[in-house]
Amino acid sequence: MATVTLKTIAEQCGLSCAAVSKALHHLPGVSEEKAEMVRATARGLGYYPNAAARTLKTNQSHNIGIIFENGMSHEFFSQMLDEIRSCLEEQNYDITLMSNRFHREGGYYGHVMRRQCDGVIIMNHIFDPEGIAHLLESPLPVVSIDRIYPNCTSVVSENVESVAEIVRYVHRMGHERIAFIHGERGDVTNLRIEGFRRGCEELGIAVPDAYVVQGKFQNTTSSRQATKDLLSLEAPPTCILYPDDVSYLGGLTEITAEGLSVPGDVSCFGYDGINLASEYVPPLSTWKQDATEIGKTAVRSLLEQIASKRVTEKEVITIPGRLQAGATVRKIN
Repeated sequence: MATVTLKTIAEQCGLSCAAVSKALHHLPGVSEEKAEMVRATARGLGYYPNAAARTLKTNQSHNIGIIFENGMSHEFFSQMLDEIRSCLEEQNYDITLMSNRFHREGGYYGHVMRRQCDGVIIMNHIFDPEGIAHLLESPLPVVSIDRIYPNCTSVVSENVESVAEIVRYVHRMGHERIAFIHGERGDVTNLRIEGFRRGCEELGIAVPDAYVVQGKFQNTTSSRQATKDLLSLEAPPTCILYPDDVSYLGGLTEITAEGLSVPGDVSCFGYDGINLASEYVPPLSTWKQDATEIGKTAVRSLLEQIASKRVTEKEVITIPGRLQAGATVRKIN
């Protein structure tokens, strides 16, 4: 079977090779009617552009690396990744997913170079910090999600104010014995603890040390044990804040095992705002992170760096979320 080239399509359409190239790459200079004719002809002939040749010509591969480790099964990250993929596809970019299993030779930077990525988005931060440091020291455009690095644009949720607002809401519902089960220590957790303490201090709420308990993100076993410890206190909390909506299920299991109910005996508040939270019985009170806007903003920032052919100075872009009242916080006198 003969190889289909730009010249083949040009002859079939009665246009120049330059016009065909513009049409295939959605560039101005060709009417939309002719451009669609060119693309339809290319599809009919089974034409696929040569990615290697395009890279040599433009010095761009139109390939973006996405570094992740764990958590892609989590709705928050999968929704964000889907938005990133959709936004990049609209701009004719491909994505390459990579984790630390594939970066042993030359680190993440070496992996990215072998894949000829134009830029990198870092998601879900459980990986080799030295490998990431090497990547950030390179001239490659990089955007980080939910973690702040030097010399790198970061897109983050409003972790401090969100938890402070949760505390205010729970306090308006009459609660002062408020406990906080947080995830593993890191940037996100530290900021949320800051928000919790700030909200309590603002309202004059005393927080016993035993009311702030470390658990694990997305881990029902950990949150169940933490809930058990809190309920066994001489003065147990009337409301428990969980690190995420999935962890809440472990707490609910323990509360039920203790012969108690939500929100009749214990009020609960989650975090993330996954779709299933509204399907729980009763619907979970939670904080809705805007995964779609985070993903969209990360792509926009990265493509701006690629287009300007320079790495921007460090910028922290904060994406607000919103409180979903649900029905797991009981109003008390």
